[in-house]
Amino acid sequence: MRQVPGLADMHRMAGILLAEHVPQKGRVLVLGAGGGVELRAFALAHPGWRFEGVDPSADMLALARATLGDLQNRVTFRQGYIEDAPEKRFDGASCFLTLHFLPREARLDTLRTLHSRLQPGAPLVVAHHSFPIETPAGERWLRRNAAFHAASGEVSGKVMAQIAAMRQNLPALAPEEDEALLAEAGFGDIELFYAGFSFRGWVCRALPAI
Repeated sequence: MRQVPGLADMHRMAGILLAEHVPQKGRVLVLGAGGGVELRAFALAHPGWRFEGVDPSADMLALARATLGDLQNRVTFRQGYIEDAPEKRFDGASCFLTLHFLPREARLDTLRTLHSRLQPGAPLVVAHHSFPIETPAGERWLRRNAAFHAASGEVSGKVMAQIAAMRQNLPALAPEEDEALLAEAGFGDIELFYAGFSFRGWVCRALPAI
């Protein structure tokens, strides 16, 4: 589901937050890079950065290449998951619209592996659905998402099918649970930077491994 309130602005904000600590010629790991939208935003705003783009879908990586055009010369694409990323220390990382598909333990494992790929102090920006889905509040957010999609011009039947799929298949966590997972995975200085209906975005930094 790609109808995300203020998506372009969220990418712009994320680039600004990464740039607080990523050097001019830094290396940034982008997990869930299929489509290439955030890669394009980062590459245009920060011409000295180079990227590792990881995604399990060959089709989505092909779309990312098409989205980037000549900018793809600064990206190394890798089909797979975070475990398939090079065991190097990147200067920063992003993970957008991906973690909400993972159950709690798989999400924690992914965050821990992300941490292992980052320099101490490197920033991570994440954004995804974050709301208590199996509660009355969760139902309210599902209805609000449906209204947003409809207001954005999507066909009613398609919207309702998407919301039903979210209700059944999306292992979303409450925001406080997401923040606790980031801390458990080894990140500190956790700050909310984005909120759009049921979506939340955080910036944090990799603490030195103990």
